[in-house]
Amino acid sequence: MSEVENIIIIGSGPAGHTAAIYSARANLKPLMFEGFCAGGVPGGQLMITTEVENYPGFPQGVTGPEMMDHFRNQSLRFETRILTQDVDEVDLSTRPFKVISGGKEYFSKAVIVATGASARYIGLESEKAFMNRGVSACATCDGALPMFRNQELIVVGGGDSAMEEALFLTRFAAKVWLVHRRDVFRASKIMLERARAHEKIEFIVPAVIEEICGDEQVESVKIKMLETGDVSQKDVAGVFVAIGHTPNTAVFSGQVDLDEKGYIVTQASSTYTNIDGLFACGDVQDSVYRQAVTAAGSGCKAAIDAERWLEANPL
Repeated sequence: MSEVENIIIIGSGPAGHTAAIYSARANLKPLMFEGFCAGGVPGGQLMITTEVENYPGFPQGVTGPEMMDHFRNQSLRFETRILTQDVDEVDLSTRPFKVISGGKEYFSKAVIVATGASARYIGLESEKAFMNRGVSACATCDGALPMFRNQELIVVGGGDSAMEEALFLTRFAAKVWLVHRRDVFRASKIMLERARAHEKIEFIVPAVIEEICGDEQVESVKIKMLETGDVSQKDVAGVFVAIGHTPNTAVFSGQVDLDEKGYIVTQASSTYTNIDGLFACGDVQDSVYRQAVTAAGSGCKAAIDAERWLEANPL
């Protein structure tokens, strides 16, 4: 067996790096895997966020990649060892835990899971082309940007998240069009009624977006009505996709308790999971808030929980 680590951190968003900073300052010498199974991008979802204006400490705002560069440099300052590679397999049945990456086995007394969640998208090539140029998966993150203020916007989706995004955007937008492929909704009755009652929100159903158009940024969308097949073009400044998130838990499948949405279940007011020595933080266990600041806070909790657990459970 190779050297046994105190803590391995899987994931490198705000939660993972905050956990690394706290555990490194506690002299636990954490090892971080910057990439991870399930197609994650080192740095998490902030790497595809143009402007962050709601994170404390950046009064003029900061780009997502720039913020994650600050996080990473701070982790390195306290001598976190960072491997820019995916985790291929995790064996939580062994003690110490075994993590396999790049054909090599790594062992650790404790593991902090900070693999985040990936937003689901429509799947259009034009959607990818306009990412961060009018296409977003987070109204709370991006809705207040100048490019969207007093403009007409589209929200895609039919669940509570879509209704919440649409209602949030009414604070800034001139008009919000909600596009859903069906004329029935997964949203709760109260959320649906609030959206329907709002003077700035109008529903387009059953319909799908066929193409997102523009030059440097989103200028219009082509919408297909599913009952008639008619296609029309609507001028809008932004498209907010609210069709859910997929937690990045595939590598832990069958080994740790997940909720009905696939998020890792943590014990109340902590980052403890059902497996002793395994901790989860950030969006991989949070289907409600999904903000950089809440992810960072839970990363702090995970590091403190892990430190206390290691003190009480020497291997």
